[in-house]
Amino acid sequence: MEHHQNCRRFLDSLSDYVDGSLSAELCRELDRHMADCANCKIVVDTLKKTVYLYHETAAQPSIPSDVRVRLFRRLKLDDYLEK
Repeated sequence: MEHHQNCRRFLDSLSDYVDGSLSAELCRELDRHMADCANCKIVVDTLKKTVYLYHETAAQPSIPSDVRVRLFRRLKLDDYLEK
């Protein structure tokens, strides 16, 4: 039962862990936990892959030039159009 309590405790920290903004001490603790907990390792690996795929597919939206110009003009953002 204690093992599952550790899992629940770490769930709140997973986003910070994946983002790299978690304290070094807590990162080491989470790493030790995942070494013995296949379920948490799977959750972290899945979250990392999801974040990676999001960044890969959302990095450069492709908008045709004519659509971009019409959109900017419609929003009255002519000053932001490339000249």
